[in-house]
Amino acid sequence: MEHDRDIASPEVIVLTRRFIKMIETRADKVAKLWLKEVKQSKYTPTYHHFPEEMLFERAMAVYERLGYWLSPETKKEEIRHFYMNLGQRRFQEGFRLEEVIMALILLKRYLWLEVISEGFTQTNLELYQALELNNQVVLYFDRAIYYATLGYTEAMDSARAMGQY
Repeated sequence: MEHDRDIASPEVIVLTRRFIKMIETRADKVAKLWLKEVKQSKYTPTYHHFPEEMLFERAMAVYERLGYWLSPETKKEEIRHFYMNLGQRRFQEGFRLEEVIMALILLKRYLWLEVISEGFTQTNLELYQALELNNQVVLYFDRAIYYATLGYTEAMDSARAMGQY
């Protein structure tokens, strides 16, 4: 049976709050690093031609809401709805599915590069807490990728059924 949320220890909750505060205050920096990567990566060619302002706003929407998404109050259904819509929109905008997936992977990568640069893992306890937090973030991005893929393929199937693809 899959649970919507795992119960986090008080130490992980404290680290999560620290992490979220750090990301919220540095969302601009992390989003710019992500933007530079998707605009240059051979794995995201459609992003090279997409308006930078729009891409930046999209990255900021994820980073600024990360605290909400990781909150125990957030239901898996909300994540499903948000990312299914994202997948459908990316299909309609002409992105390839593998590019959408890579963009989400890069969002996660730049998030963790920032966490590592902050030095959250100076003690064994902090390292353990960071690994627990990493599990939450990985689960979130795994769900994001799954639901974005589901939304994308549903939009593609719908377009095929209507003779548009």
